[in-house]
Amino acid sequence: MGDSIKFVVKGQCYSKANSRRLVQIGGKPRFIKSKQALKYSEDFAWQCPQRETLIPKEKDVSVTITIYYQNRRPDLDESLILDLMQGRIYENDRSVKEKHIFHGIDKENPRAEIEVSVIDR
Repeated sequence: MGDSIKFVVKGQCYSKANSRRLVQIGGKPRFIKSKQALKYSEDFAWQCPQRETLIPKEKDVSVTITIYYQNRRPDLDESLILDLMQGRIYENDRSVKEKHIFHGIDKENPRAEIEVSVIDR
């Protein structure tokens, strides 16, 4: 796969920050991902390629993501996608040192178009 990879994940991406729900775990309140965010996480895992060799945490990474939502309502939030690529594309999302994030609308085909590249410095 080299130092760059491009792929598309179909489905409506949900905001990590705005998709939390409060539940009781062991008698204590906890915030967990919403059902929609959990479903997207499962769908993402099926569609995201698994690199044979992950980009090591010592390498800096640039990501370009265009998230196509069904409408204008959702906040532009790539954080769930960055988390979900950990262990599939790169070792750790702390490697992401450059981000280009765009909002698009496609009512019929919500998706995320993703490109991850190693930054040569």
